[in-house]
Amino acid sequence: MYIEQLKTKNYNYTTHLILYLLVVVGFTLLMLLNYLTTQDMNTEDVIHQMIEQFGSNVTFVMMVLPLSLFCLGLLFWVKFLHGQSLRSLTTARQKVDWSRIFFAFTLWGSVTAILTVAAYYASPENFVVNFEPGAFFSFLILAIILIPLQTSFEEFLFRGYLMQGIGIFSNSRIIPFVVTSVLFGLMHIANPEVGKMGMTIMIYYIGTGFFLGLITLMDDGLELALGFHAANNLVGALLVTADWTAFQTNSVFKDISEPSAGFDVVLPVFIVFPILIFIFARKYKWTNWNQKLFGKLQPTEVTEEIL
Repeated sequence: MYIEQLKTKNYNYTTHLILYLLVVVGFTLLMLLNYLTTQDMNTEDVIHQMIEQFGSNVTFVMMVLPLSLFCLGLLFWVKFLHGQSLRSLTTARQKVDWSRIFFAFTLWGSVTAILTVAAYYASPENFVVNFEPGAFFSFLILAIILIPLQTSFEEFLFRGYLMQGIGIFSNSRIIPFVVTSVLFGLMHIANPEVGKMGMTIMIYYIGTGFFLGLITLMDDGLELALGFHAANNLVGALLVTADWTAFQTNSVFKDISEPSAGFDVVLPVFIVFPILIFIFARKYKWTNWNQKLFGKLQPTEVTEEIL
């Protein structure tokens, strides 16, 4: 299984624990610094000032590039310091299943597009058409390159690196499932959406963390989470923007409504995500839910060294 595959006979627990702690402490300090430095400022105003000075596309690059580089740095860390294959970081299968990534991307990208268009026609007064061909297609190129790296970093860090690390050292599934889901939500606490809509929006962020953690454990790999997350951020950024979001882009539509954390916050977590879980479970024939989500790690039968 996804976590157990690391338990090879040459796994040096002390060395890997130190490496895990360095990443956890370093990233936690970065997030804490980011949170503390934004407490006395209006992040929405800061983003607007950056856009006025540099333009939307350059501002987008400045915001997304660090996490995109972190993705490459994390993969280097895993490959050359842990000595772990990137395949084993991604999946328990013999090779990465790209069809799973594309299926999740297509499914959630389609749902996102349909819901966005439906919202536009249901309440056209809440939107303006923001489409400018030159600016949009320039942004499209940047988004296709950077957003998958940004979302992949979050998946490789939380559902991959930390899920496996916490699982190995706790000999548990539920502990890494809960811890990584909550940490994923807390990582977004400095987003301007939180300042605009209040802490209620954290239900969505933490709920999304639990959804992504569940499909990772049940599917024994990151492929579905990678595809979903990339579609969520990429398609969303291309279709609609707003003055109060972290991504203020040259999208097709601009939401000019006053945001509120209401039914739209709980709808994905308690209705849409369970439907997606049902679809994935039927398509990929998930079984043994209790063991995969709550059980102890099983003795590994892996004979090939992956570390």
